[in-house]
Amino acid sequence: MQQETKVTWRNKLHTTIYESNTVAGKVFDIALLILIILSIAVVMLDSIHIYHQRYGHLFHVLEWFFTVLFTLEYILRLISISRPLLYVASFFGIIDLLAILPSYLSVFFIGAQSLLVLRALRLLRIFRIFKLTHFLTEIDFLKTALSSSLKKITIFMLVVLFTVIILGSVMYLVENGENGFASIPDSIYWAIVTITTVGYGDIAPATPVGKFIASIMMFIGYGIIAVPTGIVTNEMVNATRLRKHGHETCPGCGKEGHDSDAVHCKYCGASL
Repeated sequence: MQQETKVTWRNKLHTTIYESNTVAGKVFDIALLILIILSIAVVMLDSIHIYHQRYGHLFHVLEWFFTVLFTLEYILRLISISRPLLYVASFFGIIDLLAILPSYLSVFFIGAQSLLVLRALRLLRIFRIFKLTHFLTEIDFLKTALSSSLKKITIFMLVVLFTVIILGSVMYLVENGENGFASIPDSIYWAIVTITTVGYGDIAPATPVGKFIASIMMFIGYGIIAVPTGIVTNEMVNATRLRKHGHETCPGCGKEGHDSDAVHCKYCGASL
């Protein structure tokens, strides 16, 4: 009976922290989002010199206040799942740990205050609120699409690389080493800037033939922008046809992305 009560309490804690389909879960997510925004605001204000001089002590107290709260949240996340090490090694688990470590390190190491920049990683916690609209699972969906299109994009980027090397070398010959095209590497740099439509303007051709080649490269650049987009979009469409994921979070490892009819977690095997 005692064991059953313990399991029930743990399941309720898991539902509140990891799920958003209950009132308690939604309140927890919204409260966490507000704390994240306030914490980031404190870090940003503390970086302003005049505010740091006037309210530095207050900001320091608030920093530790948020650190303690986020530490408590991290501990509760580990308690509420049966395999906490899997969460610790997960993406959000690492982000959670990196968000609270700098404050504790600053106690033992004087130079550790510079690591407070890692607190900007708390911005990624905002994705947790997306559970309210079931967007968090789409991270895995996008990752699958990008992974499937990686080979095609790699081949495409190699073609672009060969193109800028060839055209950059041609521009070096056409401009005769003048007008900023002092070497082949400089010319390749210009080709990359031009074909990506960035156009810094620090190097520009002056000869008619050079301007003609530059115009061709600009037109090619507009076409190049569309190719990776089409590749990724096609893979996203294919992934959409193949996957029907639910939004339930595993009570064992805390991961999402399971099929809607799944009975066991595909990552750790725990019952859903």
